[in-house]
Amino acid sequence: MTTRRSGTARIRQPLASFTLLLATAATTAATAATAATAATATAATATAADKAADKAITPVQLEFFEKRVRPLLVSRCFKCHSGKSKVIEGGLRLDSRKGMLTGGDSGQVVVPGEPDKSLLVRSIRYQALEMPPTGKLKPAEISVLVEWVRQGAFWPAQASDAVARTPQGSYDFKKIRATHWAYRPLGKPKPPAVKRSAWPRQTLDHFVLARLEAAGLEAADAADRRTLIRRVSLDLIGLPPTPREVAAFLDDDRVDALARLVDRLLESPHYGERWGRHWLDVARYSDGFGGYLDNTALPHSWRYRDWVVKSFNSDLPYNEFVRQQVAGDLMPETPGAWAGSGFFAVGPTYRSDGGDPDSKAQARSETLEDRVDVLSRGFLGLTVSCARCHAHKFDPIPHQDYYSLAGIFNNTRMVVRSLATPEQQQAYTLHHAAIKRLDGEVKQLAAAIGKAGKQATAAQKQELAAKQAELKRLRETAPAAFPQLHVLGDTGNKDMPLALRGNLRKPGPIVPRRFLQLLAGADAKRFTRGSGRLELADALVDSSNPLTPKVFVNRVWAWHFGAGLVRSPSNFGSQGEKPTHPGLLEWLAADFVEHGWSIKRLHRSILLSATYRQDSSFHKQNFARDGDNRLLWRFTPRRLDVEAWRDSLLSVTGELKLDLGGAPTEDLRGSRRRTMYYRISRLGDRFATDNFLRLFDFPIPRATIAKRPQSTVPQQYLFMLNSPIMIDRARSLVARLKSSGGDESQRIDRAYQLLFGRSPTPLEAQLAHDFLKSPTTAVAKTKPENRDDILVSSFEDGNYGKWTKTGEAFGPGPAPGTLTGQMNVSGFRGRGLVNTFFNHDKTVGTLTSPEFTITRKRIAFLVGGGHHPGKTCIQLLVAGKVVRSTTGQNNELLQHSSWDVAGWAGKSVRIRIVDQVTGGWGHINIDHIVQTDSSQQPATPSEPPLDRWTQYAQVLLGSNEFLFVR
Repeated sequence: MTTRRSGTARIRQPLASFTLLLATAATTAATAATAATAATATAATATAADKAADKAITPVQLEFFEKRVRPLLVSRCFKCHSGKSKVIEGGLRLDSRKGMLTGGDSGQVVVPGEPDKSLLVRSIRYQALEMPPTGKLKPAEISVLVEWVRQGAFWPAQASDAVARTPQGSYDFKKIRATHWAYRPLGKPKPPAVKRSAWPRQTLDHFVLARLEAAGLEAADAADRRTLIRRVSLDLIGLPPTPREVAAFLDDDRVDALARLVDRLLESPHYGERWGRHWLDVARYSDGFGGYLDNTALPHSWRYRDWVVKSFNSDLPYNEFVRQQVAGDLMPETPGAWAGSGFFAVGPTYRSDGGDPDSKAQARSETLEDRVDVLSRGFLGLTVSCARCHAHKFDPIPHQDYYSLAGIFNNTRMVVRSLATPEQQQAYTLHHAAIKRLDGEVKQLAAAIGKAGKQATAAQKQELAAKQAELKRLRETAPAAFPQLHVLGDTGNKDMPLALRGNLRKPGPIVPRRFLQLLAGADAKRFTRGSGRLELADALVDSSNPLTPKVFVNRVWAWHFGAGLVRSPSNFGSQGEKPTHPGLLEWLAADFVEHGWSIKRLHRSILLSATYRQDSSFHKQNFARDGDNRLLWRFTPRRLDVEAWRDSLLSVTGELKLDLGGAPTEDLRGSRRRTMYYRISRLGDRFATDNFLRLFDFPIPRATIAKRPQSTVPQQYLFMLNSPIMIDRARSLVARLKSSGGDESQRIDRAYQLLFGRSPTPLEAQLAHDFLKSPTTAVAKTKPENRDDILVSSFEDGNYGKWTKTGEAFGPGPAPGTLTGQMNVSGFRGRGLVNTFFNHDKTVGTLTSPEFTITRKRIAFLVGGGHHPGKTCIQLLVAGKVVRSTTGQNNELLQHSSWDVAGWAGKSVRIRIVDQVTGGWGHINIDHIVQTDSSQQPATPSEPPLDRWTQYAQVLLGSNEFLFVR
């Protein structure tokens, strides 16, 4: 764990004017707009109340209102304050925007944008009228309404009456499906005629060019080959091409050179990693730790992640990809599908905060909503969870349809399952049972021989030897435990009642399990096999359902171009955006299904198109008419996501390890694996890896992710300049350049070839030479009494490094974070520490540092845990003898402690952490060990000064040209 000096962030080394000059010479990109990351993201507070109330609401706010605000108003306010109330209490109606803003007998109750001045907020806080009178809202419920008022008390427009209905008043699903662009059955429209008939390279280009010509816009020229290979490589495998690959592509004069490049990248095992990571956003993948009511770890969730990667690599048809995620565990004949049903299991499973029925019902209700939400938004682009408390306010989704789907998941639970066939499981059980039985016989016979002593017969001894030999053979040939998976498991076969106002404690009529009436009709077939998941899986990919292929091809388009044909990729309903090219969306979906749902074929169609090959250059007239590039008149430049950026850093510095799959790591600084193998928590706040990823817009996987936000904030560039991670990369790049030999000019050229796939321009080369020859900034020498601290260990790298471990108490590595109430020491993050509570005080062991030399007056550290002098302690060893020892204080609060070590200056020493106690307080906690001259709290050890080459490498790695794909 590290500390930081107080004060503002600072840049480590002045880079003269070189940073500015290089940034000017290099290609620049448009600054990305900051986007909200959650439903509670702040909206601009209006100065006038009615302006805030009248402001058009965003899709994020709409979801927040329908899923959090409206259900709360319905369940806790409408009984007394709605048009259906027998008596409208206090003359106040809260079932419409107009009624809310008008107020009641007590006057105005909501001041949009100012919750503290709103009578409604003061009343639910019990600071005024104490509402509702039946009992105060829970803190989380109060927070929802406070946030809603703070954002302007937005209220969606009333549902349109234009949704087709029958004379009886029910939805006319047949007419709706025939008239709404998203619900229409799949057809394959004829490509439109275009004037520039030579421009299209693929059928899809006709649809794009027709729109451009109709709008009077010019398509951009084709990008050059250097640009194309970098774009395609980063797009398909998330890694930049090597200089050798660039040269080979430039030299390939065959007509199908690009097609060959695309095929090679699609066959790379790293294609599955790149595109699997895209899908994991949709699946809200994490390693668990969702916080309050959902804090369970998911140690096996990575097997679902690896299944996704394998599925993309093998080009598993998308219809099967869907089916196996919904019901893979119910396909005994296809063991490879079992891990797929981790799709639901890696999401939140809420647990009650008490044993009372209301808490249990609420937890179950939230879990069911997660399952319905990820299913409907992820696969269908429909916000079905908005019908949890009432009929959907905007889309033709009846209240009953929510519980038709929820009823399926009401017959399931999250389980840990062995990745073994029944035959393999039986063989494993029988083999280990034989070991246990024979071990008992050996012990019994050995005891009998021991008791008989000299009276033991030769036959007994021979029998014992034979049994021991057989026992050894059985143990050596015993099958290993099979891998385990988090999956859903069926628990029943019952329909569930509709929950009145979303409250499971208020059941309504029983609702049959079946598919959405919007897609399957009012007479949709009932699901009766087990939970119904197999039938649901089939319904999702049935030929009568147009949404599944439309939603997926739109996602693929968005992941290639930065924005989908429908820019609300998880909402194809009336509140979502309409497609920019409806004919193209229809054609892509139909062609996708027609050719076996092949994802790789879909890639080829897009990547070989003239639309994708366009240059990203700015065009003033086009931009004036279509600044958002909705009509696709160029390839939109965009910043790399955090995974591709970090992976590219490691790739160009020569450090990247390309091992596929396996358990995740928390080793933020030390790991050289691809970023998708970092451990992530559901709330994005538990691990050091979380903090890094979130800084660069990695989404919080609390729910299915429609699209990632993108922000440009100072902290990101400060990270690039100050972070030890970036300094490590710069030093590694310099080492790689030096190892390749050559003079300064050749190394500069090599750097540009590695990072950008090109040679520097004369101006860039001259800037580099001038900077590298400039004198290094002098660093003032410090007085002895102000010498910097020397870090011995902060335990934040996810492993013990060169420390030597014995026993089991220290677990596989440092603890990823502190226990509740453990870290109250100012200035410390608590993201990694020694905590021998591994396996709950049932283990012992030692942890010994490598040898180091005493060069400061004191050794300081943080210590907590059990008070067992000499048994749970940290020790200083000189010549193998213990000369200092400190134990804990029987509490979990880490405290500063230090030793005076001036008497051993210049001596070689080791530190040993000891846990030799089991049971109560039988553990020790240690963190942040430093050598220091101060008796006060130690400060962060400073990094050594950077030489000019390292500074130069650091600037190149932080340049826009490296950060953006064009």
